[in-house]
Amino acid sequence: MSNATYNKMWGEAQQALSCLLEGESEKALKPPQDQVVIFQMLATFYVKYVQIFRNLENAYDQIVHPQKRILIRQVLDAVMGRILELKNEMVELEFSEFHYFDDILQDLKLSPEQLDIPIPKYFLKEKMEVLREREKVLAQILANAGLETLNLKLPLKIMSLEEAVKLIQISERARQGRLRAIFMKQIYHQDIREKQARLHGEKITDMGNAAVQIQKLWRSFHQGRIAAKEKEDEMVFLGMNPSPHIQSFNNTLLNAQRVKFLRYEVQEKHEEEYQEALVTIKTNLKMLEGPDIRENLQDQIRHWFIECRNMTGTFPDYPKEEEGGSAVMFSEKTPQQVIQEIIDKEDEEGLKKAKKKEAKEEKEKKEKKKKKEKVEKKESKKNEEEERWKMAPSLFIPAIEEGNSKYKGLWRDIDESWNFLQDYDPEMIKEEKRKELELEIRVQVDELMRQELKNLKLAVDREKEVQRKTKKKKEKKRGRKGKRGKKEKDLTPDRTLDSLYKELVEEGLLIRPLKVQLSEYIGEFCYLGTTLRHIAIEPMPSLSDVRQLITLYGILPLGSQTVHEKAPLVKTLLLVGPSGVGKKMLVHAICTETGANLFNLSSTNIAGKYPGKTGLQMMIHMVMKVARLLQPSVVWIGETEKTFYKKIPKVEKEMEPRRLKKQLPKIIKLMKPEDRILIVGTTKRPFEADIKPLCKVYQKIIMIPRPDYASRFVLWKQVIEQAGGNITKSLNISCLSKITDGFTQGQIVQVIKSILTDRRIRQQKQKALTAVEFITSLARMDPIYKEEEESFKAWYSKTPLGKKRARALSGADEKDKGKGKGKGKGKEKKGEKKGKEKK
Repeated sequence: MSNATYNKMWGEAQQALSCLLEGESEKALKPPQDQVVIFQMLATFYVKYVQIFRNLENAYDQIVHPQKRILIRQVLDAVMGRILELKNEMVELEFSEFHYFDDILQDLKLSPEQLDIPIPKYFLKEKMEVLREREKVLAQILANAGLETLNLKLPLKIMSLEEAVKLIQISERARQGRLRAIFMKQIYHQDIREKQARLHGEKITDMGNAAVQIQKLWRSFHQGRIAAKEKEDEMVFLGMNPSPHIQSFNNTLLNAQRVKFLRYEVQEKHEEEYQEALVTIKTNLKMLEGPDIRENLQDQIRHWFIECRNMTGTFPDYPKEEEGGSAVMFSEKTPQQVIQEIIDKEDEEGLKKAKKKEAKEEKEKKEKKKKKEKVEKKESKKNEEEERWKMAPSLFIPAIEEGNSKYKGLWRDIDESWNFLQDYDPEMIKEEKRKELELEIRVQVDELMRQELKNLKLAVDREKEVQRKTKKKKEKKRGRKGKRGKKEKDLTPDRTLDSLYKELVEEGLLIRPLKVQLSEYIGEFCYLGTTLRHIAIEPMPSLSDVRQLITLYGILPLGSQTVHEKAPLVKTLLLVGPSGVGKKMLVHAICTETGANLFNLSSTNIAGKYPGKTGLQMMIHMVMKVARLLQPSVVWIGETEKTFYKKIPKVEKEMEPRRLKKQLPKIIKLMKPEDRILIVGTTKRPFEADIKPLCKVYQKIIMIPRPDYASRFVLWKQVIEQAGGNITKSLNISCLSKITDGFTQGQIVQVIKSILTDRRIRQQKQKALTAVEFITSLARMDPIYKEEEESFKAWYSKTPLGKKRARALSGADEKDKGKGKGKGKGKEKKGEKKGKEKK
């Protein structure tokens, strides 16, 4: 696509954003009070912000103009943060991590694919060189330590010459036996045909009947081909099957990919030119306009000195550097306005003494009132929370509005007919650099004028100057008093980052994440979520919903520093589910998509390492120090139920699985919003852990279910194609997805890999794949039974969010029952009351 297309996409996104901001401001003034209406409002905002986010991400990825990309990046991060804020609002409203938008998608006429939150490509693109260097260092450390060979999945088995000869002989004899069996079968069938011919005798063939039979067979075959082709065309027309043109190799897609990579090169080139222009234009401005700016500032400040002296009789106090210097006074003000303000301040100082006495009396009255107000506020807050709902204030809407106003004021109506190559605009750079240059010169001028003012004061009024100095000293002494916050002690002050990194890699605490994209976690959208919730049935979340939560809570905050600092902070994340649902894969996907380091603090991995309390403190300190310095980072605690065991099994007592139980809350407290660190726990046996400390540590708990029918259908199809299999009519994927109800994604992938060997892939031309081939290996595996699934649901209902959800549902049911009773059973209630009164 061209530059004009991406500029148009950006313009449409900004226009949609301005409309959405107006809608949000209207709803903020008069928020609805019905819970269903509130959720519909939040959900529509959320879906619309996701659409804007998708367009802005495409525009930022492909636009080559460097100054436009700065503004788009600002709005993109703000929209990303707003999406996280709306998600947090929906979770607090519904007490559930999973939400369903199928009715809203239908109203807005959107497809489910448009609800997927894209991962911004700049997360990895901007630090690709750093990641490559880190990968080289990690590979070198592993190679030097001899740990690279441990990553092999299957160890190589050395075979002797005699064993190899025996194996070849066995396979050769088997091949000869198969050929002999086929040959004997052919002889047997030939003998049967000869015997039948002798018994029945030879029949004289009729030429006419033979021709009729051949015609019948040919016509039936030809008509069958026509019918099959018509059926296939009809399925393509209805959209049930993909078009053969789409399935075939398309050169346009390849050309589009080439154009994308070319645009990346142009982006880099324009960015380098822009950075060079920032330096050269500033130096030129400093040479040409710097002296004039300096003289104007000095004249302006001197004029201010003289006017103040004439009006008040004394020279004014020069503002401090911390307050902003002379820029504070002359920002949008004339020297006369500044002088008037100084006179007003001196008048106010005389009134301050009189006000102090009144303030003491007022304080006593206020303290009495506060006690009464506190009691009243507690009661009123409870009533207000029950009755009124208000949206929490957003930290990202001001940034969105600022970016939107900049776009409208600068880029929307700009004429770019001269800038066909979309290079930087030098006039805009000059305007920005003039302001920067003025600020730099102002600091230098302030130092000179401050000294000049001191000399004037010493010459005219020395006594007042002495008094002011004593006051300043007292103020400085008072300012020194204050409490200092506690800081974490550095246990390794003399060690370099490289040495700590090397030690953690050699100890196996810092591991290499597998290169897995989040898109490889295959799952389909849930199409019946809202309808089931209207019937008071809690639907099972789909794998698409799980993938969306991982992007919201894990990838987006780790990828962007501004989003992590301002958005609702998620420090810890717990992935719960049976074995094979892809918990470890999601952890590795978070690291791959954000370029994060992966630290493994599983109980089995840290067993026997850094023994004792001091050793444990040193290990945690090293991990967190390296994680902060090389952020973003993910700290993975596999089988986290062992850290919070109710009772340690006798077999695992020596491993000390509960070593991190007391340390984890301390680590989480020390984590700040600017630290892009995420602690992720995975567990397949959460019921073995003590639930209270587990839920205190893990802020967000995501229960990953087994895949539903739609997800299994897509999974079978895509994994077979990725493994090299051809999907034909003889392979019934619908049957396979129906049979595998209860099986996990890991089991399905394992079955496909076991069947689709290199030999079987080569044989597909002669023998197409069938569903029966996969069933035999599936029969050897155990699915997730209903009892196990119910135990996970029962455990989740004991978590804080699960309890809130259960209370909300029970409250809703009671209200519904109350409404039903009020309509049809009013007479019965009156009768019951009369009966009670008689008793």
